[in-house]
Amino acid sequence: MRYDLVIFDNDGVLVDSESLSNTILAGYLTELGHPTSYEESIRDYMGSAMHRIHELVLERTGRRLPEDFDDVFHGRVFEAFERELRPVVGVTEVLEKLDADGVPYCVGSSGSHERISVGHRKTGLERWFPAGRVFSAQDVGRGKPAPDLFLHAAREMGVAPERCAVVEDSPLGVRAAVAAGMDVYGFTAMTSAEKLTEAGGTVLFGQMAELPELLR
Repeated sequence: MRYDLVIFDNDGVLVDSESLSNTILAGYLTELGHPTSYEESIRDYMGSAMHRIHELVLERTGRRLPEDFDDVFHGRVFEAFERELRPVVGVTEVLEKLDADGVPYCVGSSGSHERISVGHRKTGLERWFPAGRVFSAQDVGRGKPAPDLFLHAAREMGVAPERCAVVEDSPLGVRAAVAAGMDVYGFTAMTSAEKLTEAGGTVLFGQMAELPELLR
């Protein structure tokens, strides 16, 4: 393959979590007096680090979310993960192919380390992603769409940004990858091709099984 490192987003790319987490987020924000539909949650918050949710709500309403918002939200998400979370269809075959080809890979996620760990344990993906291959927005000062997380992951893995491919499913993540100077592959399972293209995605695909050939 032509890349020295493949960086995967987590939610929606490795684990099929976006529908679960955005349903919960929309419901919780509505419960707190910030009416939010599932579609609005996908549009506004998909791919965001938690700090961005706080910032957007404060900017729009002038009201801060409760101090325990993150803990309550994650508690509800983790309960849903235990009941329903599955790996994205075809992703284990992609990881097997990368291993067979000797191509390093890692995670660069807006989610917390705890969220990544819970999801990977439930779906069996933890065997593919030991601690040294997991990077979270918690590790850097700014989350996506800033390039910091992807640049941090490349630096820790010892690979130049221009030798990295990023697999993303959100406009925020695509913008972060472009800003980092990396090639980006936009997964259209949850986000329209149009929105990913507008964000800067140059290669789009709808089935994970397509990815290995695209990376060549």
